[in-house]
Amino acid sequence: MSSKYYYLVAGLPELSLEDSKLSYTVADFKTEIYNGLSASDRKLIDLFYLKFDNANVLKLLKDKEAEIDKRGNYSAEELTEYISVLREGGEISPKEFPVYLSTFITDYLNTPAESTTLHEDHLAALYYEYAMKCGNKFVSAWFEFNLNINNILVAFTSRKFKWDIASNVVGNTEVCEALRTSSARDFGLSGEVDVFESLVKISEITELVEREKKLDALRWNWMEDAIFFDYFTIERIFAFLLKLEMIERWISLDKERGNQLFRSIIESLKNEVQIPAEFR
Repeated sequence: MSSKYYYLVAGLPELSLEDSKLSYTVADFKTEIYNGLSASDRKLIDLFYLKFDNANVLKLLKDKEAEIDKRGNYSAEELTEYISVLREGGEISPKEFPVYLSTFITDYLNTPAESTTLHEDHLAALYYEYAMKCGNKFVSAWFEFNLNINNILVAFTSRKFKWDIASNVVGNTEVCEALRTSSARDFGLSGEVDVFESLVKISEITELVEREKKLDALRWNWMEDAIFFDYFTIERIFAFLLKLEMIERWISLDKERGNQLFRSIIESLKNEVQIPAEFR
């Protein structure tokens, strides 16, 4: 029987995609709530935090001194040690380190320098496949939903620019196969993927920020529908984390865009008044 988290869920703040401030973060959850979950539910939550480990592994494979995102499940020291073990031909227990990451690191280390393999795509395919086998209906469906979204948008872009669609689609689901093999205008997916028409419209948006906002709104609404009848369950907690990270990302992007705008204004002012270089 799955665990119920009445007090935990009741105490979680309400979130909106339009929030511009947060009193709670993804990092706070890890330190304050994570250990209060059952062992099986912690494994599900680990799947969420693995997205940060994925990025950290890529960084450390390219530069062992790289600064990592501390929101991941593993420290820089742990990841560096695992990479070293695999580099020397050793093995790591699946209980200690996810199999897909061991596979990816080994593949990365054995890939010739001249190879055209896109490591990010290979890692994404392995990650999604691993997460979709988690045994939880909602979590598995969430990862498949995102895999479908990403692949459909990639297929639209590839078709538009006459790139090879098959080589740009990642994963091994039925939707992946349809995208790789179908020559139909809708890849035969109009009746198979509920959000297909929405993705068609989103793919036509040229302004990148607006496009990303629409995609996140699509994801947000999908989550709301999927957990509608899950009140005090790990599914609702997982969705809360997904929403929280989404808002954190937008707040961060808004700050970044604000800083860029500020710098561009300063640069234009410098040019207009021709400030001497020593005072710039």
